[in-house]
Amino acid sequence: MEKHRKRKVCERIAKQGVLVSDGAWGTMLQTMGLKPGDCPELWCLEHREKVLKVARDYVAAGADIIKTNSFGGTRFKLDMYGQGKRAAEINRAAAEISLEAAGTDRLVMASMGPTGKILVMGDVSEDDLFDVFSEQAVAFEKGGCDACLVETMSALDEAALAVRAVRQNTRLEIICTFTFELNSKGEYRSMMGVSPKDMAQAMIREGADIVGANCGNGMERMTEIVRQIRQAAPKCLVAINANAGLPVNLHGKTVFQETPEITAGFVPRVIAAGAAVIGGCCGTTPEHIAAISRVVHNRA
Repeated sequence: MEKHRKRKVCERIAKQGVLVSDGAWGTMLQTMGLKPGDCPELWCLEHREKVLKVARDYVAAGADIIKTNSFGGTRFKLDMYGQGKRAAEINRAAAEISLEAAGTDRLVMASMGPTGKILVMGDVSEDDLFDVFSEQAVAFEKGGCDACLVETMSALDEAALAVRAVRQNTRLEIICTFTFELNSKGEYRSMMGVSPKDMAQAMIREGADIVGANCGNGMERMTEIVRQIRQAAPKCLVAINANAGLPVNLHGKTVFQETPEITAGFVPRVIAAGAAVIGGCCGTTPEHIAAISRVVHNRA
C-alpha cells in the first residue's frame, strides 16, 4: 500500500502561482574549488559549508524551491568514486544541507539524476535500478526534503523506475524532467528519442505530480517544449530548468554566455506557454535566478 504523498509544491503553486527554482550547482561548486574528477556529492560530507553556501545564495536570490547536491547520488554513480556504500549517508546529508538553507518558507526538492546504465543494452536489471533509486529516495525523505526531482532523464524506462521508486517508498512529491534537443527535423527529442508529449503522458501515468524539461536548451527554446507538454496533458503542472542559453566553445572550454537579463527576458513567454515552476540549469548563477525571480514575483 502506497503512502499518502505530500503536495507542498502543488499547493504552493495553487496559492502563489508560478514558483522560482534555483540554478546550476556544479558550476557553483567548481568556482569554490571542485576539480575535474572530484565527486561533487562527497562535498556534502567533506565541504559542507561550501555546499550550504550555494543553497543559501539561491535562497537569497529569491528561489522558492532549492535543489540538493545529489544529482549523481545513486550507488552506481558513487561507485565510480569508491563511495557507493555511503550513498544513503551522502544523500541524507545533501537533503539536510538544503533544508537548513531553505528555512521554514522555502521548499526543498532533491535532485535525482540518471545512473548512466541503459536497460535496453543489458547494463543493468530493472530490479537493480529500482533498488538504487529507492535507496536514494528514502535518504532524501529522512533528510527532510519536500519533493524529489527526477531530472535530466532521456529514457522512459529508467525514468519510470525512478518515479516508481520514489512513489512506492516515500511520501515525497514527484517532479520529473527530461532533457530534449532540437533535431534535424525540427523536433524536440531526448537522446533516446522520446518526445515531450510521450514523456508527459508516460510520467503522469507513473504518478509524477509535475513534469517538464531541464538542460539542453536555453529559456527561449523551453517555450515550445512547454507548449508541447501542455498540449499532450492540458491539466498538468510543468517545471522548466533552462540553461543560460546554448553552450559555445571558447578557447577549448564550454561556456554559457546568456546574461541574467537575457534569460529573464524570455520568462514571460514560458509563463504564457504554461510553466508553473521556472529555474535554471547549466551556466545559471544566483544572478540569473534573481533576474528570473524579479520577473515572476513582480508580474502581478
